[in-house]
Amino acid sequence: MLFDLDVDTRELQRTVRDFAVNEVAPAAEELDRTKSFPYEIVRKMGELGWMGIPFPEEVGGAGGSSLQYAIAVEELTRVDSSVAITMCAHTSLGTQPIYLFGSEEQKAKYLPDLTAGRKLGAFGLTEPEAGSDAGNTKTRARQEDGSWVLDGAKQFITNAGTDISGHVAVTALTGDGEISNIIVENGTPGYEQGEPYRKMGWNASDTRPLTFTDCRVPEENLLGPRGAGFKQFLHILDIGRIGVAAMGVGLAQGALDEALAYAKERRAFGKPISKFQAIQAKLADLATEIEAARLLTYKAAWLKDQGRNFTLTAAQAKLKTGRLAVRATEEAVQIHGGYGYIEEYPVCRFYRDAKILTIGEGTDEVQQMVIARALGA
Repeated sequence: MLFDLDVDTRELQRTVRDFAVNEVAPAAEELDRTKSFPYEIVRKMGELGWMGIPFPEEVGGAGGSSLQYAIAVEELTRVDSSVAITMCAHTSLGTQPIYLFGSEEQKAKYLPDLTAGRKLGAFGLTEPEAGSDAGNTKTRARQEDGSWVLDGAKQFITNAGTDISGHVAVTALTGDGEISNIIVENGTPGYEQGEPYRKMGWNASDTRPLTFTDCRVPEENLLGPRGAGFKQFLHILDIGRIGVAAMGVGLAQGALDEALAYAKERRAFGKPISKFQAIQAKLADLATEIEAARLLTYKAAWLKDQGRNFTLTAAQAKLKTGRLAVRATEEAVQIHGGYGYIEEYPVCRFYRDAKILTIGEGTDEVQQMVIARALGA
């Protein structure tokens, strides 16, 4: 087995890391405090080609791999989760459905702006009664005079309400027990984005409810075959879990970075606290867990790049890294002591950002179901 990254991937890793440190880190605390969407940062990432990393050059993408995409997400999350989830949700949930299931006309219409980051894509799956039970969709779409007419509501949707949001792919019942995905463009009459949620973390990302009231879109906005929506979004969620797992690795690594730096500077009883065995044990355990989680996440991305089944590994990676991020950020706050509870220190924000990684893109309990099913249990 080869564990070395190739030259191009190492260069991307270094470039994203430098960008995160020099461009994202100085703005992260204020963006979080003011709950401001990082428009300028997203614009720069688009210009660098990072909003379309895993898509072919012929559709405007960077021609990169899933592994390269995961590494870029990881490096961004080491500094700020809000920026990382913006890119992650756009790529995995907003762009992948068009790329994988869209007609040639849909791809030509939407992909150039999406892969260049000029427009953000979103995916409308979750509803008040359809979260983990994603098949319990209540939003309906009926055919009428050459159009689909949608009525319903979605919640916890990322990237749908910014000034550069372009579309949301909505899951809807198009018949009895028949779920389809339909593209709804921003500005369509009857489609409204609610006010942003007041969240524990990810404060600089856009998350809000959506409503559809007699919302009429052309019939050609159906994404793939009618009735294929359930199968489509299961595949999309598998892909999304690689990105979210990479976020877990990055957030845990960022917490370790901050904790180690602080422990080497903070002195108690005449020496740096990094010299105390209790602190060293925490740091050592985190470093070991992070490396194991990173390898599991990279394996999931590698399997996808090889065209092999990655459902099990992606679920395992997502389960492992989400839990690790929660533990790592808690330990980082503990090592900081009272300062870890102060917003001036990044670990305070990291701690708030971590918990959602055990919930979004399928809760831990859903991942356990997926894993158990794959084991034949």
